Amino acid sequence: MDRPLLNRRLAAFGTTIFAEMSALAQRTGSINLGQGFPDADGPEEVREAAVRALRDGRGNQYPPGPGVPELRAAVAAHQQRFYGHRGLSYDPDTEVLVTAGATEAIAAALLALVEPGDEVIALEPYYDSYAACIAMAGGHRVPVTLRPSAETGRYHLDLDELRDALTDDTRLLLLNTPHNPTGTVLSSEELAVIAELAVERDLLVITDEVYEHLVFEGEHLPLASFPGMRERTVTIGSAGKTFSFTGWKVGWVTAAPALITAVRSAKQFLTYVSAGPFQYAVAEALALPDSYFTGLRDDLRAKRDILATGLADAGFRVFRPAGTYFITTDIRPLGESDGFAFCRSLPERAGVVAIPNAVFYDHQDQGAPFVRFAFCKSVEVLREAADRLKRL
Repeated sequence: MDRPLLNRRLAAFGTTIFAEMSALAQRTGSINLGQGFPDADGPEEVREAAVRALRDGRGNQYPPGPGVPELRAAVAAHQQRFYGHRGLSYDPDTEVLVTAGATEAIAAALLALVEPGDEVIALEPYYDSYAACIAMAGGHRVPVTLRPSAETGRYHLDLDELRDALTDDTRLLLLNTPHNPTGTVLSSEELAVIAELAVERDLLVITDEVYEHLVFEGEHLPLASFPGMRERTVTIGSAGKTFSFTGWKVGWVTAAPALITAVRSAKQFLTYVSAGPFQYAVAEALALPDSYFTGLRDDLRAKRDILATGLADAGFRVFRPAGTYFITTDIRPLGESDGFAFCRSLPERAGVVAIPNAVFYDHQDQGAPFVRFAFCKSVEVLREAADRLKRL
């Protein structure tokens, strides 16, 4: 057989660095601060809700294509509860779609809304599935780079660079706030400019907001709540990050009916349906009291500070995140400059696994000296990791 077995658009992505690093963590017995999954399950009452659904036979067969009504209603109520003061609300019957996690939501939205040759602007560094899904849709990826500031200790978006990246072929903006891997939370002023550009250029926007409740400084503001954005924005949410059930793969899309119809048309040929019993459990999770969401935020803020301090003490330059559960560091103060080589040697040197940020870049030289650590782990694990990193 002479023909390649993998489409050349996707062949370049190969095996993900996350799989490689997680395997390395297992092989060496290292602490895995690479892949972003918690080391403890979410609330007991939510797990019990999943067990009840299984025993009661709810969702054991195909659930409805758009998602079970209970979850769609819970997603709509969640948006009203947290963002209704900004005028944001959705009809659970026509404006909510349940997906197999946020990753499928991203894929379905891009496949539905991007035509071959369309330009898609994404904030670099970006979650690796963005690049693969744009390629599958036949789109052309145009990165706009977030850059670190030594003065603020944060990553920032250059709005002029974003404006200059727009062309007549730009179809869609793909945003992520709070932003993985940098921890940036786009401000009201930044989002207002993005909204103005989208309206002015008649652009669609997909906004990945899976870390909406993991904001430590500033405030999460849904882009769809800005003037002119309700009808042109596809908003993606997920239960995995908020409730610490990343293996359940329950996500959702909220958007105007025409956009939901388009995304659903693509989604039905990906998984069709998924996670039936878990959908009922997530519906109950979304109704947890405010104390759960504030407690989650406060717990992760404390863990962020423990790991950030430990990394700084070990010699890293630390960019303290305003959101998410990832910390980006600069390895150059350690006399290193190649993030890939550093991460591949780190398990043997210190018994810790991290991710090289260059994997999130088109311009890999921009991300070469930066490395990402996850802090969604127990305090004991984070302190042990910090102690181990002092060997460097």
